[in-house]
Amino acid sequence: MTSHFEPGDGSLDPGLTAIVSERRQLTGLAYRLLGSLADAEDVVQETYARWYALSPGQREAVASPGGWLTRVAGRVCLDLLRSARARRESYVGEWIPEPLPGRGEWITGWSGGGAPDPADRVTLDESLTMAFLVVLESMTPAERVAFVLHDVFRYPFADVAAIVGRTPAACRQLASSARRRMRAARTPEAPSARHADVVRAFGRAWEARDIDALVALLDPEATAVGDGGGLVDAQPRPVRGGERIARFFAGVLDGTSGVTILERTVNGRPGLVAREADGTLTVIAFEVTGDRISRIWGVRNPEKLRAWRAGTSG
Repeated sequence: MTSHFEPGDGSLDPGLTAIVSERRQLTGLAYRLLGSLADAEDVVQETYARWYALSPGQREAVASPGGWLTRVAGRVCLDLLRSARARRESYVGEWIPEPLPGRGEWITGWSGGGAPDPADRVTLDESLTMAFLVVLESMTPAERVAFVLHDVFRYPFADVAAIVGRTPAACRQLASSARRRMRAARTPEAPSARHADVVRAFGRAWEARDIDALVALLDPEATAVGDGGGLVDAQPRPVRGGERIARFFAGVLDGTSGVTILERTVNGRPGLVAREADGTLTVIAFEVTGDRISRIWGVRNPEKLRAWRAGTSG
């Protein structure tokens, strides 16, 4: 079968290497915008399909193929974000972004051109955390696209405007509004090593069903959110309060056997994975403030755990 990347006559597309090398950036951008690796992969495929739908002459006339691909991917994501609100309203239970295992090369992103503005700049690592992605969910589609393109991927507002369909000044305001949302939701994060220690201790206490130890690791005002997507059992609403969360987690393992709690990297931060012989049951991301866990996100929807099925990620 001839693919888009292998011309039928066996000759090599002169720009093939440059075009294919954009895949990681496009996937990283689309994942941050959509919170779904599956949707991000679909966006990348659609973007490449549109590129190869151009005539050879049209492709040769594109001064910056990478910029063209990013503009198209951004517009496709914007359309999906606008339609996603209706889909989320019909989603069963809480919706949490799809968790990512380990640290794949594709998340390295793109630094763009020109000197970055240090004000309000977020790092690529930070922009992958579950806490960051959850705040993105509270933004309007236009805010989200403007903020991610400019503050994360360092696109100038003139280029952002071409994607969002607004003036550069309007895009600047969109990004500013998004920053305010992000600042309001941020809490001082524990250092990486302390975060890992707290999550490790939580995993051990959870396996031991040690409610007192779990309570000691949880902020009294902590919140835990689960996502089963209506496909598996999950708490339909957030669980609030350290003691309630501790009892909830201890109860999850009651009457079960053969469940193993593994330490794994989830969206660039230490997290936990609950597995049994048939595969991954739950992937859990944490926000640790000081010495205690302030927020927990547990994804159980099997459609969001495709990347975790092998059980070796992290």
